[in-house]
Amino acid sequence: MLKIRHFNVRDENFDTEFSAFIKDNHPQENDVSQTVRDIISAVRSQGDQALMNFTADFDRLQVTEASQLEIPQSELQKALQTIDASRRDALQKAQQRIQAYAEKQKLDSWEYRDEFGSLLGQRVTPLDRVGIYVPGGTAAYPSSVLMNAVPAKVAGVNEIIMVAPTPDGNINPTVLAAAAVAGVDRVFSIGGAQAVAALAYGTETIPAVDKIVGPGNIYVATAKRMVFGTVGIDMIAGPSEVLVICDDSAHPEWIAMDLFSQAEHDVLARVTLVSTCGEMLEKVEQAMNNLLPELERKDIIQQSVDTYASFIKVDNLEEAANISNQVAPEHLELSVASANELLDKIKHAGAIFMGHHTPEVFGDYCAGPNHVLPTSATARFSSPLGVYDFQKRSTILNCSDQGAANLSEIAATLAYSEGLQAHARSAEYRGKK
Repeated sequence: MLKIRHFNVRDENFDTEFSAFIKDNHPQENDVSQTVRDIISAVRSQGDQALMNFTADFDRLQVTEASQLEIPQSELQKALQTIDASRRDALQKAQQRIQAYAEKQKLDSWEYRDEFGSLLGQRVTPLDRVGIYVPGGTAAYPSSVLMNAVPAKVAGVNEIIMVAPTPDGNINPTVLAAAAVAGVDRVFSIGGAQAVAALAYGTETIPAVDKIVGPGNIYVATAKRMVFGTVGIDMIAGPSEVLVICDDSAHPEWIAMDLFSQAEHDVLARVTLVSTCGEMLEKVEQAMNNLLPELERKDIIQQSVDTYASFIKVDNLEEAANISNQVAPEHLELSVASANELLDKIKHAGAIFMGHHTPEVFGDYCAGPNHVLPTSATARFSSPLGVYDFQKRSTILNCSDQGAANLSEIAATLAYSEGLQAHARSAEYRGKK
């Protein structure tokens, strides 16, 4: 039997107890900072040799030259042609939908002239080269390849470098096929902090990139945090999360499997169910107990649910929305009859799935929106990965004579007030006739 923590908003100590549960739901990870720091230092100083050593130690993959760590394009195409037709078709259809959605996100350059005839604007350009980290631990994630590479392609990134750990030299062929479908330029069979360091600083074989995206374990996350500033990063990903809001119109088995779909990611995954109907909470819990034995990853699911799952009874959907906003979940399902009305009350969520026929899993794979999302309540201030993460903006200013004369007086006055005489005189020069 699953052990699920139950809460009720009517309980006297609900706010205190639920807040404490959320806090405990985000425990401090084991500190791996020194280990990661040493790995980064070794890669920076020893380059390819350090990569080969770490790959042998951690992935049990022995190579004599770093060039052997690169998987050629011919292998990507071979994987694409040899996987079964249904899987190939699914990858291609997913890629098309992700691209169609990404095309809507593109930022465009713009400009205008002020009343003095000066030109002001913004120029949008793509990053030159990005690195994509694809996990290779308890499961393979070809979907992550698509979600990271396709927006970069749409943005116009010149070169996409993918890294993925290959324990014992093995890599899922669907991951390679996804790289082919997404148009990844180069793929290297390396992982962990050493892969992040190689992407950030470059080695004799692996070129340095401008930004690193994609999820990974605590070593990868820590490495991304440490190299930020030398390169850009997308975010520091935490455990997977889903919060489901449902009413008495929901389907218990559907909700149960939606919760399981996140719990099976990892023993640290967080699942939360909020409902206006106490009977529905009971039905979902019963469905979870009935369905669990059928699942291959039931041990992972059980540990996740027993440790981090919570069911919350609320009196109305407004209370449900308030709880969701407090949690700021990575994934939010609105499995209610009035999803459109409830949407207006939601302020913080990475991705929102509306209605009974919209499970979170569609977003994971193929609907179109990106599945790289803010976790651990960071949806309060951050957004899903998108094309805009692979574009940068430059401001443009071209002053007319009249415009310069106007700005000269304003700028000089403010510069003198800050005690910056050279600033002021630089402005005044442009104001002289």
